[in-house]
Amino acid sequence: MTEPANPVTAVRAVLPSLTPAAQAIARIILDDPGVVVRSTITEFSGISGTSEATIVRTARALGYSGYSQLRFALAAAVARDTPERLVPGDLGPDDPLTDVIAKVTRAESDALADTAAQLDPEQLEAVVAAIAEARRVDVYGVGTSGLVATDLSQKLLRIGLSSRPFSDAHLALTSAALLKSDDVVVAVSYSGETPDVLVPVRTAKAAGALVVAITNNPRSSLALLSDHALVSAGRETAFRPGALASRISQLLIVDCIFVGLAQRTYDTAEAALKATRAALEVFRNRQ
Repeated sequence: MTEPANPVTAVRAVLPSLTPAAQAIARIILDDPGVVVRSTITEFSGISGTSEATIVRTARALGYSGYSQLRFALAAAVARDTPERLVPGDLGPDDPLTDVIAKVTRAESDALADTAAQLDPEQLEAVVAAIAEARRVDVYGVGTSGLVATDLSQKLLRIGLSSRPFSDAHLALTSAALLKSDDVVVAVSYSGETPDVLVPVRTAKAAGALVVAITNNPRSSLALLSDHALVSAGRETAFRPGALASRISQLLIVDCIFVGLAQRTYDTAEAALKATRAALEVFRNRQ
């Protein structure tokens, strides 16, 4: 079992997929990781109001072999990072703009660092290889994830790969039904539970397409449906909606895919970039 690079990030990612009892444990970890560090399993059982067996199962659901391993990981994180890094301060409605700048910067920097730490190079390599050989690439996403989907599709187009973004479920379903075994779908969803993304993905998979997920939750329905899951990181609150940390971490994954593809298809990618750049220059200078 590979332990997560950051235990707090791991808890946040899988929180929606946990049972109610496990969520109670997870929320204590998110609110104050030091509670776990200072507590034996018996003490933490009393604090959390859950059984020791539930605590062990929760630790395993988070990627650790048991409570002791989770405790050691959190102790290392507490020693390595400041409390603000482990549990970033939320933005408030009365925060001065100096605090807004500092907190947004910290949230987005942390999201990038956590995503980079947990991004699996083997999964990324497999995704790059599949997209490089694909007949076409459909990219699904709605809301903020739709903006990320459009960004990825535009980048693929610039290096000569056939790609279309879909933020409308009806159009995505229409396209998905016509996919083949040599096509790839990249589905972007922070929660991994967005119906407008999941339904087209199921249709695409039934048609034989390979599915890549970009999601914050490695145990989400989307991640479980996918052939390859690339996991982003980013904590969202009422004053840090999806347009902030999660978008930044998803865009990091998109950029890694793009650079990997440009390396793998260097000759054709370079020629495509030159051709598209020249076409844009002609357009800009048409007056």
